[in-house]
Amino acid sequence: MAQFFEFFQAHLVLFIALLVVLALLVANELHGNMTGGKKMSTADAVRLINDRDPLIVDIRPAADFKRGHLLGAFHAPAAKIDDYLGQLARDKARPVLVYCALGGSSGTVAEKLRKNGMAEVYPLRGGINAWTTANLPVTTK
Repeated sequence: MAQFFEFFQAHLVLFIALLVVLALLVANELHGNMTGGKKMSTADAVRLINDRDPLIVDIRPAADFKRGHLLGAFHAPAAKIDDYLGQLARDKARPVLVYCALGGSSGTVAEKLRKNGMAEVYPLRGGINAWTTANLPVTTK
């Protein structure tokens, strides 16, 4: 134990840097959970799609949507999400799966949908990139 304290004293700057990095990681996770809720993995999203028939919302720009999207996805660009809130809120009890390209902006849209009365809203972790990386199907129709 004495060697540990000696090592700690000799490398104090490294330990402080380690504590700062750990604090930033925890803060990042807490911020993500507060602003977008827990993000859903691709495996959990497949289970949700197969078991509960969610409303799937693609919030990417139109050009990206045309290049490929999840089967049955409703296109509502993030920049114009307020224009689509009425259509999305028709069935508030139905779960909603929201995705973007990389998973960054889906949390913000998910939070907005929750504030507008949607009961269950799940952002997709990693967005459509994670979906295609997992070799899951997309369509252009």
